[in-house]
Amino acid sequence: MKPTLVPGIAKTAAFTVGDDQTAPHVPVLSTPSMIGLIEGTCMGLAQEHLDDGELTVGTHVCVSHVGTAKVGEEISIDVRLRDIERRRLTFEVRVEGPNGLMSEGTHQRTVIASSRLG
Repeated sequence: MKPTLVPGIAKTAAFTVGDDQTAPHVPVLSTPSMIGLIEGTCMGLAQEHLDDGELTVGTHVCVSHVGTAKVGEEISIDVRLRDIERRRLTFEVRVEGPNGLMSEGTHQRTVIASSRLG
């Protein structure tokens, strides 16, 4: 891990909801798709601060899903690294949609050597 991996680093990412991200029974962003976008945003932030041969894997997700976004609407995901405990990273996450708050909570990722996966 690089010395730049410190609590307080943050990232904001914007996404447009696609047809493949909706729930089967209603045309809005599904919870699994939203969680995937949260994880990807946290992973991208962490990766910028890792050494070659390191990556992160998701280990815990604790988020609400209280708002909706329809296909074609944009959402914004804000993530901030709150804590580092050894190799475990805890992020605070917030998702905003066209009508306000969609989700908030935490996500944890663990830094591992990529060689462990191969």
